[in-house]
Amino acid sequence: MRRSTSLAVVAVALLAAGCASDKPTATVTASQGATAPQASATESPAAGTGEQSKFFVQADYDAQLAMRTKQAQGPADKPWEQAIDPQMTDTAGYKKSGDVHLCFSNAAVNNPWRQVGWKNMQAEVSLHKEITKFTALDAEGKDDKQISDIAELTGKGCDALIVSPNTTATLTPAVEAACQKVPVIVFDRGVETDCPVTFINPIGGYAFGADGAEFLVEKVPAGGKILALRILPGVDVLETRWSAAKVTFDKSQLEVVGVEFTDGDAAKTKNIVSDYVQRHGKIDGVWMDAGATAVAAIEAFEDAGLPVPPIVGEDQQDFLQKWKDNNLTAVAPTYPTYQWRTPVIAALKILKGEEVPKTWKLPQPKITAENLDQYLKPNMPPLHYALCGCETLPGFPANWGGKG
Repeated sequence: MRRSTSLAVVAVALLAAGCASDKPTATVTASQGATAPQASATESPAAGTGEQSKFFVQADYDAQLAMRTKQAQGPADKPWEQAIDPQMTDTAGYKKSGDVHLCFSNAAVNNPWRQVGWKNMQAEVSLHKEITKFTALDAEGKDDKQISDIAELTGKGCDALIVSPNTTATLTPAVEAACQKVPVIVFDRGVETDCPVTFINPIGGYAFGADGAEFLVEKVPAGGKILALRILPGVDVLETRWSAAKVTFDKSQLEVVGVEFTDGDAAKTKNIVSDYVQRHGKIDGVWMDAGATAVAAIEAFEDAGLPVPPIVGEDQQDFLQKWKDNNLTAVAPTYPTYQWRTPVIAALKILKGEEVPKTWKLPQPKITAENLDQYLKPNMPPLHYALCGCETLPGFPANWGGKG
């Protein structure tokens, strides 16, 4: 049967990779959004980190930090097929034979992280001849459109539906309705229901935030001044990144002199860093909840004629290249875009009646000075994400903007 693709993808400007629509929640349970516990006696009120986020859930925090040292199960060379502590769920009731019509409701392709991931997913689909029709709708970052998209897709005869929710709570009823008609695979962000057959994402925001904060505690002397740069308030995964960092900073002897929102804007990031340098004389470390504007933060120190302090970025190529060229003291927690391959693989397993993890946690590597060269890919564009898992996919590197 001839392969057909029905896509509603809108070209949009490149935005910060860590903005609201690019990262998932930590769980799919009702614990999301639970009231945060009060600061413990070990926390330092002088740390400048403010109140703990209402999104902080101690059990999820503990679980994610423990996962960082656990061995994932699955093929060693395919981290997008691996799983950490998988609890398998039966899918025999969904087994079917013949051609597959796979459907996808995408929150958006409005930033580089999502654009890399979307290319990954399309290439993964192309590997499987049994997928004879792939229908994808782009919600353009709008909850109401995604609710409509999901309703439309469930009426198109989809054999399985992949959903990357725009927001957690608002999309939950739409996902629950879809679960009554078709097997649903959720990835990227979670929803507040366990009706999807599987929920797929890397370890999560707590692990990301803690990785960066622990690095600064190790590298910055006691009493050092830390500037924390965030993107947006009220976004669950970004809140969990910051809440984990807060726990680490509050137990340290570092002083967080500012927690500022950048809106993922490079110019605003640069201005904020410059202002803090002028106000405090120097900044000893920079923590970020996403690394898309890390280069702008670095340039603020360079423009001031100051050495770049220890800094937290992400696996975007422009940051990795800057790190290498300038021999920076840096770390890059990651939220791998290879996760966009996994839902396609999961959908096919489900339709074959094979077991899949109910909560499918993927590995979440950290880039350090020791393994930087492994992830730096000079032939790829500045906004490419290193952990795409796309190197062996059809069309690489050209379809990702790279040079052969």
